[in-house]
Amino acid sequence: MRTEDVLTAVGTGVWRWENTTGTVTLDARAARLLGLAGEGAGGATGAAGEAADADGTVTVGEAAARSRLHLTDFLELQSIATLAVTERTLAEALVRVVAPDGSVVRTVRVRMRAVGAGRGPDGKTGPAPFHVIGLMSEIPDPPPSSSGPSAPGAPAGISRTRVTGDWRRSREAFLLDAGRALAEARSTAEVLRVVAGLSMPGFTPDGLAVFGVEGERLSVIGHHGHAPGDEGPFVDMLLETDYPAARVARTGRAVYLPTPDDYRRRFPTTWPLASSFGRQSWAFLPLTVAGRTIGAWLAAFSHPVAFTPDERSVLSTVARMLAQALERASLHESERELTDGLQRALRPAEKPGMEGMEIAARYVPTGGGLQVGGDWYDVIPLPSGRTAVVIGDVQGHDVRAAGIMSQLRIALRAYAAEGHRPDAVLSRASRFLGGLNRAEQAGRDTGPGSGYGTGPAYGTAAGDAGGDGDGGTAAEARFATCLYMEVDPRTGRLDVARAGHPDPAVRMPDGTVLVRPTEGGLPLGVDPDTVYPTSQLLLQPGETLLACTDGLIETGGHDLESGWERLREVWAAQPDDAPGAAAPLPTTVPPPERTTGTGKGAGSGGDAEAGTAGRERAGGLEALADALVQAVHGPSSHHRTGPLADRREDDIALLLLRRKGDGTYDGTARTPGRRTVLTVAQAAPDRIASARHQLEYLMHDWKDEGQIHGAVLMLSEMLTNVLVHTDGDALAVAEISGERGARLLRVEVADHSDELPHLRTPGEMASSGRGLILMESLAGAWGVDPVGDGKSIWFEIRENADTDTPADTDPDRDPDPDTGADAGTVAV
Repeated sequence: MRTEDVLTAVGTGVWRWENTTGTVTLDARAARLLGLAGEGAGGATGAAGEAADADGTVTVGEAAARSRLHLTDFLELQSIATLAVTERTLAEALVRVVAPDGSVVRTVRVRMRAVGAGRGPDGKTGPAPFHVIGLMSEIPDPPPSSSGPSAPGAPAGISRTRVTGDWRRSREAFLLDAGRALAEARSTAEVLRVVAGLSMPGFTPDGLAVFGVEGERLSVIGHHGHAPGDEGPFVDMLLETDYPAARVARTGRAVYLPTPDDYRRRFPTTWPLASSFGRQSWAFLPLTVAGRTIGAWLAAFSHPVAFTPDERSVLSTVARMLAQALERASLHESERELTDGLQRALRPAEKPGMEGMEIAARYVPTGGGLQVGGDWYDVIPLPSGRTAVVIGDVQGHDVRAAGIMSQLRIALRAYAAEGHRPDAVLSRASRFLGGLNRAEQAGRDTGPGSGYGTGPAYGTAAGDAGGDGDGGTAAEARFATCLYMEVDPRTGRLDVARAGHPDPAVRMPDGTVLVRPTEGGLPLGVDPDTVYPTSQLLLQPGETLLACTDGLIETGGHDLESGWERLREVWAAQPDDAPGAAAPLPTTVPPPERTTGTGKGAGSGGDAEAGTAGRERAGGLEALADALVQAVHGPSSHHRTGPLADRREDDIALLLLRRKGDGTYDGTARTPGRRTVLTVAQAAPDRIASARHQLEYLMHDWKDEGQIHGAVLMLSEMLTNVLVHTDGDALAVAEISGERGARLLRVEVADHSDELPHLRTPGEMASSGRGLILMESLAGAWGVDPVGDGKSIWFEIRENADTDTPADTDPDRDPDPDTGADAGTVAV
């Protein structure tokens, strides 16, 4: 008996689908069932465009075969065929054949198996060429009461999911929702939580487990629907174990167990482990990524499930999405672990500390990738007993920037430990970075394997790494900005050298924030011969200094002016817990939202709010650091966008330095509420403009604007006189003391000349001699005091006082030691 005779007797046709050529081949019976029978022999072309052989075999394109199937049934057939290829199993479906006008002609049963699918040449499951062969037979029309075809061969008593249009739509909606949720999961815990919450259409499992592969053993990544500790027997199970998940991990093929009898028969060794959970059906599916099986997924059911092709298709699709999500989560967690390790390695190993000072610091990476960049901060003990505070920013936001930053930070520590002054430290660091740039360029010119790590860039701290020359090519060289401050905690003096970095800012005890201008030079690595002048600042007890990178100022489309204004608003609104500090001044800007971060960026989740509350209890400086970061990256930052269209973010590093109160005030002397000190050198007359701005900021809430303009004019006149009539530098000190509404401004300018000014009556054409006349007209009181080998000229203005009448002076002030006159009057 021939096979063809048997197939003819039962009215069954044979068909084959080649995925490489996109053709479908049908014998005469299958072609008749689909309405594609050829009209001729010997390769004649039928009405539908099909090619017919002499024996009636017809070869058509996929589109021609698809046109003869009902659209809904074709989609189901396509899904089942994909499942058959994936699982390399026999699949079956019922499809309706339609006429060219769309009417249903008949219903046929299709059975198919993939041949040639599976392992590709490299041994991995992939898009290797395959073809599907199958049988096709006509079935009688189902009775009207039938709800549709059921899966043949299912064990009795097992419920099936009814394959209807509503079920298909529900399945598609479920898969779309599951795909979206898994795509958004960023960690393994989130992936497991999403899978545990999936509600599959019609057959939701109540027990889930995800297994991983570690070497030759099976590991349990997570589970749901089981009691804690139930995973114990399955942890570190050998892959050779006769357990369904182990077999799936070995072979990459799914295992479906519809009944306990199937489980007991196929896996008798491990059945006792599964029987205690009381499940009725199990599905073990491979977790495959790029042809590599990374684990297995168990879906267990407390009710019998037949695992029809539709149900297996849903489970297989979820398993593929789960595998991709786990792979992404694993990659993200590995990157996060690497990032955390790099950040820990690149930050100071110990928490910054300094006797007599409080310090808070933050580093906030932004952007994607490994979230490491070129921003850094450091606190370095010096041989002199002082402490160096450093903050800097290497150009770029990539791993190379982080590598250069780490080398530059080490070089700065070495130069500082050798006892060099701030200007010398930056000069040597600039030459060091220039050497790194040249070594990198040389590595590119000579081919791979050179790069940094060789060449003159790796000199000793005492030597000048890299010698002289430029800082590398314009296309490849990296530069860095840096602010180096040498701090004397005992006196509060700061010697500052700056290389293209933003100036520091100081907040006074009453909340006033001033940006302190300092002299500076070009960024490091640009010109090895750059000179970095040193400026002196004096940090008073209770004052807080902020040093930061440009990311804190400019993120969100801000320039320097609008960025500093944003920080002033936030900083002034924060409470200050320094001893003797006054309450913050009222502001028209609403206070920022309470921070929810931990200094590592907004939205870190978890215990962020509790961490912030702990910082607030520990000290206001930590809470202030969090508030400044939140103003840039938190929810409130969206309400403070800058004037620029570019909204790119940047890494942030910041250092807050507060000088503790020294306890020397006895409560009777005037304690300065605000105080600023500025030096104007003979070689830098442009700093007179900075001094004017400093005084304007100091008097920002003064009621009488005329007094502000008069004070600024007198300060400018005093500083100009020093630069014109002496050979030394001018030291300006401005203080505001007293209660609001009746405060006293005192401004002093000291120089090293012993020549005292005199009141004169200049002629109409005279170019000088009017300075003291201005002070006589605008100041409430003014005078000249001999100080050391020089003198100090000063003036005072009382808030709301009549400027034509000298203001009341301090009754406890001693008379001038040389003239015996009250220091509140003119002494010339």
